[in-house]
Amino acid sequence: MDRNDIVEHFIRVRDGLTLFAAEYPAAHRQADGNNPLPVVCLPGLSRNSRDFHGFAKAISSDREKPRRVIAVDYRGRGRSDWDPDPSRYQLSVEAGDVLEICGALDIDAAIFVGTSRGGLILHLLPGMAPGLSRANILNDIGPVIEIGGLLAIARYLNDEGRYASWRAAAMALKMLHGPAFPALQASDWDDMAQSLYREAEGIIIPDFDPALVAPLLELSAETPLADLWPLFDRLRDQPLMVIRGETSSLLSQKTVSDMAQHHPGLHALTVPGQGHAPLLHLPGVIEPIADFLATLA
Repeated sequence: MDRNDIVEHFIRVRDGLTLFAAEYPAAHRQADGNNPLPVVCLPGLSRNSRDFHGFAKAISSDREKPRRVIAVDYRGRGRSDWDPDPSRYQLSVEAGDVLEICGALDIDAAIFVGTSRGGLILHLLPGMAPGLSRANILNDIGPVIEIGGLLAIARYLNDEGRYASWRAAAMALKMLHGPAFPALQASDWDDMAQSLYREAEGIIIPDFDPALVAPLLELSAETPLADLWPLFDRLRDQPLMVIRGETSSLLSQKTVSDMAQHHPGLHALTVPGQGHAPLLHLPGVIEPIADFLATLA
């Protein structure tokens, strides 16, 4: 994974933890001096900033309108500190971290991209920092979460293994997720392994605090989930794109249709051959996103 030209930020937040953010500077400035809004990328539950590497490189080097891109590691993931108090692994705390990171990087307005849990954080930001998010892209997440998909995530995160090589890690990912991602090639599984895992003493291990999984293990098929429609409606006045994997177990097509009823200007994209959550840098996905971004300031 080529990570040249990335600016690394380590930001100390209110409770003393140090969090990591990767910055991809825009390839060039606009000739008229009006630089476009930056893009802030928020990953899924156990994911990290590396999940957006290919996407961030594409957006920051766009020929017509390159944008500064920031990708965040939440607490307990990637290169950010693990929290000694696991009760703080919750959406409101992580949303607060996002606000502190934006403040430290002089971002007072941005376009946000949220994958899965990152999209749930996007539902909170308008109430916490009005005006910060000027447009949003929700990647395989919405105001209704399918409990079956959530339980599946809990199962496979709880069973995450340790691997003797990067190739073994990539093959394990393909064995687990391959049926939902027939569009992926061998190199995509290798990239996914590099995003999800890290090497420690010669062993390839998951790159997140295992304490993150504990709340999910308390769920059952009968667990009532929160009604997020009131939060979703706060996004109604902003440009919004929702991306759904064709085989997603977390976001249904019905929910996307209902989202369009709440947000008449919604841009909806279904990604063939991908499940939860689509890889944004692949052909057929990055182009529609770039087209959406081109319509924004």
